[in-house]
Order: sequence, then C-alpha cells, then structure tokens
Amino acid sequence: MKDIINKLSSHNTLSKNEAKKVLLNISKGKYNNSQISSFLTIFMMRNITLEELQGFKEALLELCVKIDLSDYNAIDLCGTGGDNKDTFNISTLSAFVTAGAKVNVSKHGNYGVSSSCGSSNVLEFLGIKFSNNKDFLKKSIEKSGICILHAPLFHPAMKNVAPIRKELGLKTFFNILGPLVNPSFPENQIVGVFNLELARLYSYLFQKTNKNYAIIHSLDGYDEISLTGNVKIITRNEENIFSPQDFSLQKLNPKFINGGKTIKESAKIFMNILQNKGSNSQNQVVFANSGLAISTALNISIKEGIEKAKESLKTNKAFEAFNKLKNLSE
Repeated sequence: MKDIINKLSSHNTLSKNEAKKVLLNISKGKYNNSQISSFLTIFMMRNITLEELQGFKEALLELCVKIDLSDYNAIDLCGTGGDNKDTFNISTLSAFVTAGAKVNVSKHGNYGVSSSCGSSNVLEFLGIKFSNNKDFLKKSIEKSGICILHAPLFHPAMKNVAPIRKELGLKTFFNILGPLVNPSFPENQIVGVFNLELARLYSYLFQKTNKNYAIIHSLDGYDEISLTGNVKIITRNEENIFSPQDFSLQKLNPKFINGGKTIKESAKIFMNILQNKGSNSQNQVVFANSGLAISTALNISIKEGIEKAKESLKTNKAFEAFNKLKNLSE
C-alpha cells in the first residue's frame, strides 16, 4: 500500500488492474486501518478516473454474494448519496411506490455514512428483515414486488472498510461504487449522482451494459429529481435537461423536502408519505422519482410513469407493498 499511496500522492492515477488489486487486498485484510484511511482520503481530494472506477467495480462484483433475480425484470433505485442535502428517503419511498405500480424492485442500500439516515437505517427501524437468502428474496419480490439487498450482507469482503467509513463520516468512493455493484445485476436502474462529472462516468459504464437506465443529477446539487430546479437525465439514447414544469409538477422550496434529524424522525416522515399523509411537496418529489423508474422499466413516457406513481400512492398500493414485505419479515 505504501507504494500506491506514494504514487497517488504524486498526482498519478491507478490503472484498472491496480485499482482492482488494491480493493482485493483490502478485502483480504492486507492493509491496516491507517493505510486504508489514507487511501480513501486521497480520493476525497480529487475526482476518481474511469479506469479506477472500473477496477474498483470489478473487484467488488467479483467478491460479492451474487443473487439471480433475472426472472423478475427488476429495477434498482438508488443514489450515490454525498450531496449533503439531507432530504428525506426519496429513493427508498420511490422504490415502494414503484413496486405498488407492479414494477418489480431489487433495492440495493446501506446504512447512512455521510448522511444521518440511509435506506437501511429507516427500513431496519420499521421492522424490515435483511437477508441474503435466495429463497427469501425471491419470495419477497413475488409477494410484495420488492426485495431489499442490504449491502453488507452481499459485500462481506468490505467489512474491513465499514468502520473506517463510519469514523470518517464523509463521502468516499464507496458512495460512488454503491449503485454500480447491486449483486442481483438488475436489468433496469435509476441512479442519482452528486455531480455532472460522475454522471459522465456512469453514462460511459452503463453504455457498455444491456441495462435500461436513467442517470439523474439535479443541477443545484441533489442526487435525485428534487424539483428545486432543473435536472439532467441521461439515458442510453439521449440526455436532456428538464424543469419541474416539464413533468407537470411544481418547483419546490428545498426546505419542504428536508429529512429527519434522527432515524425515528426519518421513519415517521417515511410512513406518513407512504400512507398518503405526506405534504404536497413530499408527494411530488416521490412522484417524479418513482415515475421515472416506472417509465424506464416499462418503456413509457415519464408523464405516464408519474400518473402510475400517483395511482400507486393514492390507492395505497405502495403501502400494501410495504406491509407485505414487513409481514414476510416477521
């Protein structure tokens, strides 16, 4: 690791093979915490390169516990996090709304590191069971339309990194990697990123796959469709900038989509929205993000997807999907 850190400190970058080897060695416990922390910190001071990202991705997918959900044509909705916006759990709520619209979801998520409450924090608090058992996950998606892939159960080789990330409390390149390493290899994916440079990298990687995808970056910094301003959306065939009005939705004040300060507060917001008791602003953001997911999976327009999302939430289909998943957890 000493040679790698010296190389990076001299403003050099890693080849794909070098990046892959470092992550494989981290998984084998070959480096101490100080070395790993130094390595992570370097990437907090500059943008990751495409080759480095490819190498890290290959290592994690090689090491992960793979789960075959190819029969379900599922979609994953997640963001990189790290946008420092502290919104409520938009992508997780949107996942249940998407499932309620009869689009299968394989939701990859984790505990919050750079935010107070990640998707796993709130779902665990609300009684959702995490498992990497193939039969349980298939049953979940068959009964409720959604299964939860809690990252630590599928990436056990990264146990050496988790406590260091938690102590740092800042976004690292693992935030960037998260959406790229869903162990079920979903056919469809919505991913939010915290800057345009990262959107370009993701676009390049996804172009080399067979995924249906949409990469989201709100131009005021959110890693989701925030409706607080314009958003860039990149798909396989095009990239466009949309205003909230383009979705027939209103522009929002950022304060109206803030999340809770604690896991308990975040869970309360989550359940209020899921039970169709959220504010108009909260609902609109969920409609936008789940509408995009539905449109991507079903190959329909975003406006049509938004209408299906509204129906899912307002007719309690999203809440039913959550309850079915929770009942399976008991």
